[in-house]
Amino acid sequence: MYIKRKEFIQIGSLATASLMLPKFLKAFEGQAMVPPGNKVVVILQLSGGNDGLNTVIPVRNDIYYRSRPRLGIEKTKALLLTDEVGLHPALGSFKELYDDGSLGILNNVGYPNPDRSHFRSMDIWHTASQSNEYLSTGWVGRYLDAQCSGCDKPTQAIEIDDVLSLAMKGEHIKGIAVKDPRRLYGTSNEKFFRDVLKNHKDDGGEQPVDYLYKTMAETLSSADYIFKQSRLHPSSGDYPRTDLGNSLKTIASLIYSDINTKVYYVSLGSFDTHINQDGQQQRLFTEMNEAVKAFVKDLKTNNRFDDVMLFTFSEFGRRVEQNASGGTDHGTANNMFLISGGLKQKGLINSLPDLGDLQEGDLKYNVDFKNVYATVLNKWLGADDTKILGKQFNYLNFI
Repeated sequence: MYIKRKEFIQIGSLATASLMLPKFLKAFEGQAMVPPGNKVVVILQLSGGNDGLNTVIPVRNDIYYRSRPRLGIEKTKALLLTDEVGLHPALGSFKELYDDGSLGILNNVGYPNPDRSHFRSMDIWHTASQSNEYLSTGWVGRYLDAQCSGCDKPTQAIEIDDVLSLAMKGEHIKGIAVKDPRRLYGTSNEKFFRDVLKNHKDDGGEQPVDYLYKTMAETLSSADYIFKQSRLHPSSGDYPRTDLGNSLKTIASLIYSDINTKVYYVSLGSFDTHINQDGQQQRLFTEMNEAVKAFVKDLKTNNRFDDVMLFTFSEFGRRVEQNASGGTDHGTANNMFLISGGLKQKGLINSLPDLGDLQEGDLKYNVDFKNVYATVLNKWLGADDTKILGKQFNYLNFI
């Protein structure tokens, strides 16, 4: 069949923007494989470099307030965890999680020789590389590769987005990027795509157009499958009608379905608050707070909270001192939230940053983020973390 340039572009757009080659999905259509007890990881990326010092606030630290005379959050406004530590005022549900033992806070997380470029630092977090090392596969993608070496029942990872992050790309298996299963299903079932596929004769060729047809066929099959799975046990939870609220509701519905997915990935941002930080962080934290609150309530209602581990990360923190524009500039180490009913270590897991011991005005890291990855991979997902990360990292005790 002759394909016109316009048709080629349409097919390519469907294949690349909606789904990233989930070759392993079709084999599992109709199979039920995920009983309660299946451990799931939900990764929440705070894109842009969230300001950790105004997230987990050292409310009795004079250096903090001297460094941020207009930006520092007063103790009377912070949500106090202890007499020395408070949360940002918009994070009320995180305070509730702290109080009921479902929240862990890791401080001073980073990596050696930090890079302050958004793109490079995010690549380092996505690939779990050293700062002088460049990898083309992500840590979740390598998990997909490793856990299914020679197996006939691979698990998968789903990113709630239109574009797949580097973190989700393995050498042999990639995660799936899908923003809205219903919309993808509707798009993929348009008559044009079905007719094009129906009239194409597969001659086993290796030309780009043959590859594209193959990709489209896999996309159509997987779009049907994911949509049907998401409708099997749709969440009845009351979620805010925000991007993150919709994304977490989709994730909850898939967790309750029979889809064999261990890792979900979602992003919120931008936290790149060089100017007017107060308003931007307040808006983003309000969205995160309300969406996570609904998600946790939903999981508890359905007795799955002990099986799900949600953690947050950002590519770097911000500098200790405020800038002249009511914001903060790119920094280094940061904090991470860990949320689950299955935490073994809760609350403030380690000490706050030492603001009297900085490196060129930035926080010093003392927890390598790859230790967090190793812990999640080994203790939660039961995977070979050394193989996935390329070396042995220290396990932490939060699970």
